[in-house]
Amino acid sequence: MQVSATMVKELREKTGAGMMDCKEALTTTEGDLEKAVDFLRTKGLADAKKRAGRVASEGLIGSYVHMTGKLGVLVEVNSETDFVARTDEFQALVKNIAMQVAAANPRYLKAEEIPPEEAEREREIFRAQARESGKSDNVVDKIMEGKFKKYLTEVCLLDQSYIKEPGITINELVQSVIAKLGENIEVRRFVRFQLGEAA
Repeated sequence: MQVSATMVKELREKTGAGMMDCKEALTTTEGDLEKAVDFLRTKGLADAKKRAGRVASEGLIGSYVHMTGKLGVLVEVNSETDFVARTDEFQALVKNIAMQVAAANPRYLKAEEIPPEEAEREREIFRAQARESGKSDNVVDKIMEGKFKKYLTEVCLLDQSYIKEPGITINELVQSVIAKLGENIEVRRFVRFQLGEAA
């Protein structure tokens, strides 16, 4: 099937993917625009996984101060090149992550940062709650793991549901921008200040 420049342009506008990637997607899917979008998303996420090992030492420090001036956030998001850090998509990502930190108040970036003793204490609480319901031990462990996963979505930024699009996590938001921009992107750290809060 012949892939026209108009089809490529339409797919590029819809996905933000490169011209050659759009052409390949349309050729593979025989001109089916919806399938081509899915093809690019799948390919982009696969490519994002490959990029995960690459060093991201450029980027931006973004900030968000709530209109009342009583809440502020600083967040560092890294990219591989300064060129990507200057793109609108990257800057929007940094801003959205800073707003997420302000609104959802995560305590950690990812699960690996939770101190082991805190993680174990939470698991024990969830285990005790499950035992109270009179369930058998193997069911108790499943309930405890389910509750612990939910706990991670509350305290870890990357596991949190994105406030602007609750169907995806912050990690999935980052992966989608990696797929679009073609570089490894890493949320490095954040700090949230609330007026009058103890240090």
